[in-house]
Amino acid sequence: MSKVRFFLKRITQTVFLLWLVLTFLFFLFRLMPGDVSDILLYQGADPDTVAEFEESWGLNDPLYVQYFQYIYNFILLDPGYSVQTNEPVWDFVKMNIFNTFILAAPAITLAYILGAIIGTVTGTKRGGKLEKFVPVPLLTIGAIPEFFLAILMIIVFAGFLGWFPTSSMIDPAVANQYSDDPWWRIYFTQSFAMHFVLPFTTVVLRYLFLPSLIMRTSVVEVLGQDFIFYKRVTGLPKSARLKSIAKHSSLPVITLYPISMARAIGGLVLIETVFNWPGMGYALVQAVLARDFATVQFVFFVIAAFVIVANFVIDIFYSVIDPRVSLDD
Repeated sequence: MSKVRFFLKRITQTVFLLWLVLTFLFFLFRLMPGDVSDILLYQGADPDTVAEFEESWGLNDPLYVQYFQYIYNFILLDPGYSVQTNEPVWDFVKMNIFNTFILAAPAITLAYILGAIIGTVTGTKRGGKLEKFVPVPLLTIGAIPEFFLAILMIIVFAGFLGWFPTSSMIDPAVANQYSDDPWWRIYFTQSFAMHFVLPFTTVVLRYLFLPSLIMRTSVVEVLGQDFIFYKRVTGLPKSARLKSIAKHSSLPVITLYPISMARAIGGLVLIETVFNWPGMGYALVQAVLARDFATVQFVFFVIAAFVIVANFVIDIFYSVIDPRVSLDD
């Protein structure tokens, strides 16, 4: 199979999966017990409000008409209005997506860089003190539920030591001060930096153990390969050998990185909720509590879309950097 056919095949599969997710979400919420209006609005809403809502959503149309309108609206990034804010869902959610990304991207990137370094060092020091000591705290932290780890961070560094704020993304007074400025200005304030440290550190610690252990396992496997032996007997400097080992061992970690990044978009629900961080997870929890049907549906789709697209990127990237991968797979 040529690279072009392989690329087109993966694009087709990705588009099909996205359509499948959209279709599943459409029927999931409409086949739930009870009237859709009762799910979207609070119980006991007056008939005029319910009728207006049904008309605006096209709930009185045949199901197939609703379905095609629903697909069309999603393509245009117009999934409806949020009942929490009475504004378009995209306008409501886009800042939550950005807030999650600005927390997850640097934290997970740092976790994978540190994990690769730790895994390389412990893998090349087999039988040494580092190999025996380092995995223990990593596994311990990895086994702690993320919400409990977040609470511990707040208790120690915000409660006992008082170094950082307990929650939120910025002080309300500072937010009001910058209310008339461009939206991005608050991300360059000292208040944001102070609020950012604890959730950022929690995410780094939570995602550190997996890349470090995978890298260590990969390094141990590569050390047993013949080409490493030949590099050693030919007198190649140790630094050059270590660089070669790290390069050949990093593929599993590189493959895992975009998956972790995509899953973090929806996987930081508990951390964002504990820290009151206005990201995707926090928006999802608030939407569920408010029965904000349109927002819940759209957030679920965004989370699934990130994972699907990440898998597509990995397939393409893997086929380029690893010639052992067959394009027929």
